Amino acid sequence: MVCVALYFQVHQPCRLGPYSIFRDDPFYFDDGANSQILRRVAQKCYRPAASLLLDLIERHRGGFRVSLSLSGTVMDQLAAWAPDVLDLFAALARTGHAEFLGETSHHSLAALYWPEEFAEQVCLHSAATAARFGVAPAVFRHTELLHSDALAEMVQRLPRQGGPWSACLAEGVEPLLNERTPARVYTTPAGLPLLLRNHRLSDDVAFRFSSRAWDHGPLNAATYAQWLDRLNSEGDFCGLFMDLETLGEHQWADTGIFTFLEELPAALLSVHAGRNRFVTCSEAALLPSAGVYSAPDITSWADTERDASAWNGNPIQRAALDEYFRIGRVVRERLDRAGEPAERSYCRSLLDDWRKLGTSDHFYYMSTKFFADGEVHKYFNPYDSPYDSYINFMNVLDHLRTRLVREPTERHPSTPPPAFISDPSLRDPFGQTPGTIQR
Repeated sequence: MVCVALYFQVHQPCRLGPYSIFRDDPFYFDDGANSQILRRVAQKCYRPAASLLLDLIERHRGGFRVSLSLSGTVMDQLAAWAPDVLDLFAALARTGHAEFLGETSHHSLAALYWPEEFAEQVCLHSAATAARFGVAPAVFRHTELLHSDALAEMVQRLPRQGGPWSACLAEGVEPLLNERTPARVYTTPAGLPLLLRNHRLSDDVAFRFSSRAWDHGPLNAATYAQWLDRLNSEGDFCGLFMDLETLGEHQWADTGIFTFLEELPAALLSVHAGRNRFVTCSEAALLPSAGVYSAPDITSWADTERDASAWNGNPIQRAALDEYFRIGRVVRERLDRAGEPAERSYCRSLLDDWRKLGTSDHFYYMSTKFFADGEVHKYFNPYDSPYDSYINFMNVLDHLRTRLVREPTERHPSTPPPAFISDPSLRDPFGQTPGTIQR
């Protein structure tokens, strides 16, 4: 029997507005563009996808199950601009057949640079997930599926209400599998159950689904169900991990992606009836281990290298990360010393802005990778070049540094600059400039 764990990541960053060295205000984030993009993605993806997942759970009476994780930044944006979508996710949680996974609150790279900050962000995310959806995460996934033996041990040491973390997610990387199948559950060297992403079958949906250049595009549910069923000859698990934005945003509705998902449960459950089933990630973690999967170096689900180079692979990314975390430690030191309420409030606003700047997307925009991964980076990048991203980010970081030496009584302009940005260099990462995004 193959147990299929279908997992969707849900995330939106707090995108920056254009910020020059001549500005002196703390209004770094382009709420105009962020709200328009969020509302558009909610309309094209989040509402129809969550509604369909609810319908499939009810229709199959528990035979269909799904796992999701929402970053803290997307939860905050949904609460501000599309609260009904949060209600849909909460309804999914109440079914008992949708599991919500843990991660960092700000979809950050803190685990690679500052373990204490990483631990705090995980606690913040777990608390936010429990507060919004009434469930405490038990399975962990790092930002963009970052993983290594050391990171897995870090997860095992994290405090968690209700006991230790039950499993962790990772990319199934062929050299590390060493000719073994990803269609089994493994454990880390320290004994944590590890659920591997089957990148071939996941990418068949996430990237190749509608490609006319692909022999199987557009993919249909019956064919895909047969591929999943064939895994019975290899093992008992299949990790299908992808962005929720695959549904309706990366693969538009007119490609048939929603019809594909609607038909997939019945197609899979009817192939050799009783031989396959859907499980949550926690349920998959209970499957017997096929042995140890060791990852001495960082892996991820990004790009052809499947490592951390999408975020720290070039000198400007590393310079930005080094300065970012250096400033973060100063922010934390000032907050720890703060005594008066006004001082603590001021320092918390610094910490909040600093954490939003740490979302992995800001460093992804600085990637200079081309060739095999170039189109992927262009698709997600709202800047004309990685250098524009770097300069804008460092201008903001420089201003945050100046706020560190100011007193809470010093005032900035009371009104932020216009939130509606029409600068074509800050286009929507899905191809439209903020001035042309349709709500």
